[in-house]
Amino acid sequence: MTSRFPEVALTAMSSAGSSHRGVLSAAATGLGDFINAQGGDVDRIFGISGIDPDTLACPTLSLDLVNYCRVLEEAATQAGVDNFGLQYGHQFRPQSLGLIGYIGLCSATLEQALRNVVNAFPYHQHNTCIRLTEHGDCWQLDYQVRHGAILLRRQDAELTLGMFLNLIRHAAGRYWAPREVHFEHPRPEHWHEHCKVFDAPVYFDQPFNSMIIAKTDLSRKMPDHDPMLLLVMQDAIRRLSPPAITQNTVNQTRTDIHLQLLSGEPSLEIIAEKQGLSAWSLQRRLRDEQTSFSALVDSVRKEMATHYLRQHHLSVSEMALLLGYSEVSAFSRAFRRWFGCSPRDCRKSQNSLFSDDEPVINGHASGE
Repeated sequence: MTSRFPEVALTAMSSAGSSHRGVLSAAATGLGDFINAQGGDVDRIFGISGIDPDTLACPTLSLDLVNYCRVLEEAATQAGVDNFGLQYGHQFRPQSLGLIGYIGLCSATLEQALRNVVNAFPYHQHNTCIRLTEHGDCWQLDYQVRHGAILLRRQDAELTLGMFLNLIRHAAGRYWAPREVHFEHPRPEHWHEHCKVFDAPVYFDQPFNSMIIAKTDLSRKMPDHDPMLLLVMQDAIRRLSPPAITQNTVNQTRTDIHLQLLSGEPSLEIIAEKQGLSAWSLQRRLRDEQTSFSALVDSVRKEMATHYLRQHHLSVSEMALLLGYSEVSAFSRAFRRWFGCSPRDCRKSQNSLFSDDEPVINGHASGE
């Protein structure tokens, strides 16, 4: 193989057969340096998130997906950079993505690059939905983490769409722009930066994280097309990373509950049907794991309420809608049950400080 990228290829081959826990560490290339540049404490952020810096030194080693998403959220919070994932993704070169990046770069055209990356992505990152679907004169590229233990994933979503943007601009030019960009999370305070980065209309509270791409744009040739290296990279990622094990019932149900919240009250029947079960069977499986559907709905809502409370640009009524409540009063009652005060009082109180995981209300962590 006459490779312009021998280090990635050889490392992949030497690592084949190793255990892959969630996402290949190439997805965090340069993360420590970027956190430092934003004024964050790398050791503290990595320690809180369970990230081993030695793992990041090799692009074909594996990070736990929960820890990966958490380190991005922690970096945004600890460094005080709300758009951390957006900015990190904006500077992320496709070559830095390792195997999955080169699979795109070595493809013949942009359309083939996106198709090849979508097909290989389950080997690069587990518990994730990614797809390319046709809509008239456009393609829609959808991305969504689906892991019940990962409810806070805004930074990862913005990072990942930024990575795809840079892959496309590698062939289409630095001024290429999608038709639209969609994000599943609520509109952040500094959302105008998103419009500037993508140079396109950006919509929030959407079903998926997506880019809408004109079909005519994807006929462009990839400047680094290399059919032999493409085959090598595709084979390497398959050997390195067997597809993920299916989530257990609790995590799968938490995922489905989270996805349903924007549509209102989560439905046991609908979620059971999505899992190919009857409502009774799903209830029984959850009972076998010492929980219930209603307890999981409550747990997901509580965790997301803790997160949304930190987003001071979100009103209490907006938080209620995001958590699937049809009435603000129902959300306020639940919030008082969880934390011992109303959301408005919590925001006003000087004692409403935040720990690394939960709000501290009236001097006590909310879990106490």
